[in-house]
Amino acid sequence: MSVNGKEKDPGALKEEGNTLFNAGDMQGALCFYTKALKLSDSQAESAVLHRNRSACYLKLEDYTKAEADASKALDADPGDVKARFRRAQALQKLGRLNEAFLDAQRCAQMEPTNNTFKELLRLLGAQSQKKSVEMSSTDARVQQMFSLLLDPSAQPSDRQKAAQNLVVLSREEAGAEQIFRNDGVKLIQSLLGSKQEEVVLSALRTLVGLCTGHQSRTMAIVNELGMEQLCGVMGSGASAVSLAACHLLQVMFEALTEGMKREIRGKDEAILPEPSRELRSMLRHLVEMMPASSVSGPGRDSAINLLVKQVPRKSQRNPDNSLTLWVIDQGLKKILEVAGTVPEMSEGPPLTDNSHMSCSVLLSKLYDDLKSDAERENFNKLCEEYVQHHFGRPGLESKLRAIQTVSVLLQGPSDVGNRTLEMSGMMDAVISLCASEVVCHQQVAVEALIHAAGKAKRASFITANGVALLKDLYKKSENDQIRVRALVGLCKLGSAGGTDFSMKQFAEGSTLKLAKQCRKWLCNESLPPTSRRWAIEGLAYLTFDADVKEDLVEDRNALQAMFQLAKSEDKTVLFAVGSTLVNCTNSYDVDKPDPQMVELAKYAKQHVPEEHPKDAHSFVEKRLMKLLEAGVVSALVCMGKQESPALTETCRECIARFVCLVFPVSSLIILCPPRLQLSLFPLCVSLCRVFLALVERQEDRGTVVAQGGGKALLPLVSESTDVGKTKAAQALAKITITSNPEIAFPGERIYEVVRPLVSLLTLDCSLLQNFESLMALTNLAGISERLRQKIIKEKAVPKVEGYMFEEHDLVRAAATECMCNLVLSTEVQQLYVATGNDRLKLLVLYSGEEDERLRKAAAGTLAMLTAEQPELCARIPGTTSHWLEILQALLLSDSLELRHRGVVVMLNLMQAEKSLAETLMESEALEILSVLAKSTEQSPISRAAQHCLDKAIEYSIIKKPEEGGEGNEP
Repeated sequence: MSVNGKEKDPGALKEEGNTLFNAGDMQGALCFYTKALKLSDSQAESAVLHRNRSACYLKLEDYTKAEADASKALDADPGDVKARFRRAQALQKLGRLNEAFLDAQRCAQMEPTNNTFKELLRLLGAQSQKKSVEMSSTDARVQQMFSLLLDPSAQPSDRQKAAQNLVVLSREEAGAEQIFRNDGVKLIQSLLGSKQEEVVLSALRTLVGLCTGHQSRTMAIVNELGMEQLCGVMGSGASAVSLAACHLLQVMFEALTEGMKREIRGKDEAILPEPSRELRSMLRHLVEMMPASSVSGPGRDSAINLLVKQVPRKSQRNPDNSLTLWVIDQGLKKILEVAGTVPEMSEGPPLTDNSHMSCSVLLSKLYDDLKSDAERENFNKLCEEYVQHHFGRPGLESKLRAIQTVSVLLQGPSDVGNRTLEMSGMMDAVISLCASEVVCHQQVAVEALIHAAGKAKRASFITANGVALLKDLYKKSENDQIRVRALVGLCKLGSAGGTDFSMKQFAEGSTLKLAKQCRKWLCNESLPPTSRRWAIEGLAYLTFDADVKEDLVEDRNALQAMFQLAKSEDKTVLFAVGSTLVNCTNSYDVDKPDPQMVELAKYAKQHVPEEHPKDAHSFVEKRLMKLLEAGVVSALVCMGKQESPALTETCRECIARFVCLVFPVSSLIILCPPRLQLSLFPLCVSLCRVFLALVERQEDRGTVVAQGGGKALLPLVSESTDVGKTKAAQALAKITITSNPEIAFPGERIYEVVRPLVSLLTLDCSLLQNFESLMALTNLAGISERLRQKIIKEKAVPKVEGYMFEEHDLVRAAATECMCNLVLSTEVQQLYVATGNDRLKLLVLYSGEEDERLRKAAAGTLAMLTAEQPELCARIPGTTSHWLEILQALLLSDSLELRHRGVVVMLNLMQAEKSLAETLMESEALEILSVLAKSTEQSPISRAAQHCLDKAIEYSIIKKPEEGGEGNEP
């Protein structure tokens, strides 16, 4: 039959699907079954295909589709016991235990002797009974909590305790459903108006439990409570309440948006209308919160961070950026109103210390999400009109608002900020206001001056025209807030060359003096935390200079002062601390220019960046040791434990390039302020980079693990950006390779390590990352069957097989070693048992390769497979005509490990079939085994060789040697 004919034959497609299913390729099998269904016109054949496809969906854990396909098979043939059993399994996973029990019961009636059906029936009976008891108990507890909360005569402490218990109940599905069905939303609505903060917090946390992962309940709650009330609670003055409300809205957004991706939405599987109306309503209320004076500072920050999380596309491959365009159209001016607010002035909404930075992040995310020049030009135009409107109005306050807006834009979409900065008279106004006698005017101008040094030409301009002014402010101002800002401005200008040793803006030694002053401020505990925080930001700039890095790591007091601030309640300092550590450890990415391009650039008289001599590997290594001695790991662990939703969203979501990256063969330097450095380059990524640098040396990994580094890395692999996740996963791999994983990741944590390690097995990662991942997975796969099952569930086996074909010797050997441990699992063994693949052939061929490490791994895998699956033994001669030579070469190897593997494979072959034993004994293997068996040392090799000879004697292939004889004869 032709290929085209085969593609049109449902039967042939079904058989191909069966082959792929047996080989473990569920997606491939699914594809063929689906094609066959489209072509099939036979009801009976379609029923079988639906049944087979249901089995695929079960393996892929898509239980809704598995149940649907099994039901279609049963519609055609109610007596199909396999389809009924698969539907029972799917219903069990979906939590529909009563329906699953009926199906399992019917299966047991149809085949009374089938133990699998009996076991499922027993399990479902136990689960149903347990669920019934839980529901009964939960209902009673919910009613008890409601009674207390509704009783006006109850003690406040009792009502508060009841509210907290309601939170606990809502975290269980049974409890959440009972609360919802007992009209609990109305009760919670009344609790939101309580004067007691703890009661309001409990009400919000209960709503989180009701909404988590459940679209239908979320839609009902949004409509019943109304966004106006929820935003009102988030905009209240209490910081804890605002953050809790922010978390609730985040959960609601996730429940609604995730629900839109599924064909059936809601755990109760009710078919619901698209939740787009509710989502738009939520976004509209968040935008309207921006300029509202009734909204508290923390509430406004929460609204901004929710917009950052929800509006821009999660992937640039998604063509729909309509939400971003809608927010720009409806709310850009409202966001700019917050950006332009000067807190010390009477006009404008209340802000926090983070509000301007949050605005910068939101504006940057919106701008980055635009797709065309026309969309970006419109964004630019709206910003310029807003700034021009205020800058052109009479009065100083209006000009300050314009300058403040430009400052925020420079920290966010810097291209837009630079365009507004180039407006006529803007730069002159900034410099003149630096000399103002009003502190808040000076503060706005100095910050704008710092942010204005966003490009090399700006840095040069300010170095020429503003350095004297900044020095004057630092020396003469009596206000610490101005002095420290002036100091940071000088630090930024001093670091304008980035890591380029040849581009120093100041005279030799000036940056060291600035750094010394920053360390002095940092260690002065009598100063307010805000001033000390700015000192760290100054160091974040200056530590691009290797001389400054060397001085800082030698100053143990300064390091410990920085670490103490990182552990304090002031979380705004984390950005600068993370930045400083990334710089000191050189854990930022640097693209090394091609040597030929460097020569070409020199010939063209272009500037070529130079690395500082003290940024060499030996210096970096010593700095890492100094940081470890000073306690950097405990500081990193504390930094990684942040639970503030506002901070977390900023850290996770605000992604851009690292500060002061020097482009190869170019003199263009990109500068950003340190606070932006880590809001754009997320804190999570910085932590990942520093951890990876700390575990680079094998001898330091034990210290990192002992101080909690392994535990701290686990959340970073899920909470960071793609770059951060990769760095964290690689750090986990290094730890898993050299440390005992059961000690480094005790208890259930060891299972959390698998997924990040598997994520490194992609073409996007480097070969080193692939290699380290394979090594780490090898260690895990050798620990327990449960870990092997976790690795299999994460779909690592096909990836490992892929790397067994890698050209690089080390990667290929590491993949084969990993497979050697994975074949301890029966599920992996079945892949080799399945026909129609070359897996066994590859192992035989690799057992004959020159690379000893690869030979050991392949021969070890072969030894285990032939022992566990004897049917494979008969297939070995068919893999290659050189199979016997390869096995004999193993027996003759100088390596004891290879010799042992070879003799075990020989023994397995001989035990499997007499014909194989005859073939082996007719070859030189008999002589080799005889020599190995006569070894004076009773080693595993000699014992296995003797077993081979004994088996040959048992088959009567050779004669038993006479006492004192000369060996065996065929």
